[in-house]
Amino acid sequence: MTEDCTNEQQLQKKNWNREAWAWLPRAAFPSSRRIWRLLRLVPPRRRSCLQTWQEVPELSPSPRGRAVGPRPGLWARDRVRREPSFLLLLVPAAWWCCRCLTAWQVRACPDPVDETQKMAELLGLRDECREGASGAPALAASCLADNRLNLDVYPDGCCRFVRLFEGRQGEVVRVEFLRLSTNDHLLGTTLGILPHLKHLKSLVLKGGHTRDEFGSCQHGSLTSLPLDVGNLSCLTHLDLSFNSLSTLPGCILHLPSLRVLLVSHNSLVTLPEDFGSLSKLTFFSAMKNQLKNLPQSIGELAVLRDLDLSENALEFLPKEVGNLHNCTELDLSGNRLSSIPDSLANLKSLRRLHLHSNLLVTVPASLASLPDLSRLDLQNNCLRAVPPEIQTLPFVHLRGNPLGETEPSPQADESNARGLRRLFLTSGEDSFTVTSEGCRVALACGIHFYFPPGAASDPLQIYFRTLAPDPRWVKLRHHDVLLSRVLELQPHGLKFQQEVQIWMPYASPQTLHQREVVVRTFSGQSWSDLRTGVEQKRKSKKHVAHCSVLHFSWFLVVSRLVQNECKVPTEGTLLFSSVDPSIKVTFPPGVTEETRSVKLQVLPVSAEEIEELTADAGCRASPLLCLSQDSLVDFLRPVRIQLPLPPGVTGLNLDRSRLHLLHGDLEGQTWDDITSQVVLEFTHLYAVFEVTHFSWYWLWYTTKTYIGGIAKKVYERLRMYQVNFIALQRKKDPEQVLLQCVPKHKVDPVLKKLQDRYRGPEPSDMVEMFEGEQFFAAFEHGISIDMDRPDCVDGRLSFIFYSHLKNMKEIYVTSPVDRKGQAVKGQVSFYRGAVPESVPEDARRRRKGPDSLWLATLPIKLPRLKSRWGENPSPLNGFSFPPLNLGNAETGYLTQANLLSIARRVGADWQTLGLHLGLTYQQIERIGYNNREDLNKQILDMLFSWAQQNSEDPDCVSKLITAMKESGRQDIADEVETIIELGRQKYRESIRRVGLEQESSAEDSAIAMM
Repeated sequence: MTEDCTNEQQLQKKNWNREAWAWLPRAAFPSSRRIWRLLRLVPPRRRSCLQTWQEVPELSPSPRGRAVGPRPGLWARDRVRREPSFLLLLVPAAWWCCRCLTAWQVRACPDPVDETQKMAELLGLRDECREGASGAPALAASCLADNRLNLDVYPDGCCRFVRLFEGRQGEVVRVEFLRLSTNDHLLGTTLGILPHLKHLKSLVLKGGHTRDEFGSCQHGSLTSLPLDVGNLSCLTHLDLSFNSLSTLPGCILHLPSLRVLLVSHNSLVTLPEDFGSLSKLTFFSAMKNQLKNLPQSIGELAVLRDLDLSENALEFLPKEVGNLHNCTELDLSGNRLSSIPDSLANLKSLRRLHLHSNLLVTVPASLASLPDLSRLDLQNNCLRAVPPEIQTLPFVHLRGNPLGETEPSPQADESNARGLRRLFLTSGEDSFTVTSEGCRVALACGIHFYFPPGAASDPLQIYFRTLAPDPRWVKLRHHDVLLSRVLELQPHGLKFQQEVQIWMPYASPQTLHQREVVVRTFSGQSWSDLRTGVEQKRKSKKHVAHCSVLHFSWFLVVSRLVQNECKVPTEGTLLFSSVDPSIKVTFPPGVTEETRSVKLQVLPVSAEEIEELTADAGCRASPLLCLSQDSLVDFLRPVRIQLPLPPGVTGLNLDRSRLHLLHGDLEGQTWDDITSQVVLEFTHLYAVFEVTHFSWYWLWYTTKTYIGGIAKKVYERLRMYQVNFIALQRKKDPEQVLLQCVPKHKVDPVLKKLQDRYRGPEPSDMVEMFEGEQFFAAFEHGISIDMDRPDCVDGRLSFIFYSHLKNMKEIYVTSPVDRKGQAVKGQVSFYRGAVPESVPEDARRRRKGPDSLWLATLPIKLPRLKSRWGENPSPLNGFSFPPLNLGNAETGYLTQANLLSIARRVGADWQTLGLHLGLTYQQIERIGYNNREDLNKQILDMLFSWAQQNSEDPDCVSKLITAMKESGRQDIADEVETIIELGRQKYRESIRRVGLEQESSAEDSAIAMM
């Protein structure tokens, strides 16, 4: 019986191996390299099946020079090639579906998660049937790795947890590390099981795993915890971030071993009075809550080392805070503090004190006596004077304070803006505080705000960020041109007492005539235009758009066709175009029962454009007229419209058989000839007709009979831009490639600007693209890029074309080919992506066919490698430094490998970079002398010397970026910013790597802190 069962299982397994190839794309197993990378993720406890795993113990360098770990033996790779399902024995199924397969591949699979679950069940993962756990699904069981359960990466993580507990309770109760998403609808059922996990050391119940339609993280549904959770005597780490807690659950105060507590991004108003009973707490974060005060017992946290209370509503601090003698970092930024207690001078272990973006009017001079203090951030406060003991310290930051200014008198005129507080925010800040006194705010990106006195009755925390425009929700109208990135201001919908003024810089539309610039705002459902003024800065010559608002949401700057608007009462009125005053619309009396709003826009079309687009010298057309209204009801009486005759046509030489009046829908998809349906009257220069509903109207003068199709194609071409693609390589570093999509008239100026630093082939042939159209760049024939980039989709770089924004990216390319013996001749190809929804059907049809997606191809050549770094296999070429992690957990880290990559691209100008990084002339001279025979060692010594000196500075990465820009290395600065932005996204989105390997307790604590 057992033998028959075994044979049946082997037969099913064989069938599944065959079926796996049917729905798993070949791209999932393209090479030994992909299989090797997957097998590296196998936990140690499952490597026993890899008979030759340890046969190749040496480290193999990656294309970028990083050590990547041992390669599995040939036996493992061969078995995976023979049996694709064997990989499921090693790598968890959910990781396989989420990471190995691309989005389109997963969609193409017949419910891959379910299929993977069935496959895992047939393979008998972990011998469930022999362990007596047949009720637990195999895929859920595979989530249980040693003493860990990481279920926050699954949409149905709570359901999996309940199934595991029901089927394998003996193993689940021994779990020590548990992660769950509080965005799960089965959270309530899961919470009741938690008290049974007596061995639990780390518990993460976190929201933010789902997003709304605008990309904002959604808070979890957690509002409380069961009382029995307080009986978890082994629990040392608890993370309840991104939830809906209004009060701290009381059971937390009964956790005797708790060391790390995170409750950030909740709605806490206060902390319990006996909060100090958590005597073993070493780390506490309550950032982005609504805390107004702190309990006096907070001073009883004797071993607390890190305290983060930033971005709350604290107005004062209890003096007991000075009893936190072991505290090394205290973050109180983004609150409403007007003063701080003198007792902070007792924090002898304090290294970093963050007090920026408060309302401080004074600081105690005793802070200067703190022996270990290395950073004191007092930016953007109300400090008019600072004790000299503090002001002379090199690590004090005071920007954005009215230092030296006199106190304004109470009788001062409120309209005098010069007396307002001024805030200057750096690139790393994302919030500021507004009080009833008002203020002026300048962001690092050039955006300015003016909050008049009385705009906010109470102190208010304002959050901001700039976003790349996403065509999925940034919907441009026909003939609109985007001129800026998207500005998001929070809190959304909050109404101010007085209008707040906003100045947004934008790209000047110098080639767009007879148009107007407006600020457009998004209400959450639709976009609307604001009354906008346009200014030009005297010094910088930059153009800015100025508007006033009573509430905050999303804002961007667009160029649109000039819009004339009027209210139509029952008595009738007259509306004419400011672009062409000869275009008039007359509303007779009785045309409507209720007053309605009417808008008029005109698109001028020259005779040369019509001749070029139609290839017919006899074709003529009038300006395009677009009429719209805010009512769905047609007018009660005909509305009289006057349009100028096409160029060269007058009432004297008019051939009525050649004149056509076309009517188009608002999307421009269909154009109908309505000449025979209306009564056309002619004067010497104009045509007059009457209609009862509004849309596009166009006069054509041609010998063609079926003019509707021609007009449709011309209208489509009027919305397209002629562009060229550029692919250039930096002269000093050919591995640095610049890609750009440039409108035809800008190609020569752009190339002239770049010719000193870059070289490359001639621009591509001209192609046509729509505003807001997506396209991709793919490196081919032996050239590859980092697939982990956030803008990389299926191995291709994603772009969105906006004619007046920079469609440019600088990237670092590599090649798997050994370049020591030969150069690599590759290429970069550009392909179309998603087409805007409103593109006419003819344009879609023209893009079909085998080459419809291909746009252009340009050559890329990576030269033969010289022996630049010597023959020493050590990546640091003889240098030995301790491991480096520059930055902080929120923004991400720069490691040794990142610095090594940077060093390879720095040239003979390393001394300039060193000076901008803050190294002294003596240090640079000593580095140059000690390594006078080797330029590469000079660069390495300079970079790593600076890194060691600034390893404790949380702002060291931003300083490195600034130094790169000041040294003229914008390319390196952009790459570092890309790495940091990826880290910031991972932090904000709470995406955590599925940890499956057994790690030490120290590593567990480090992971729990992230």
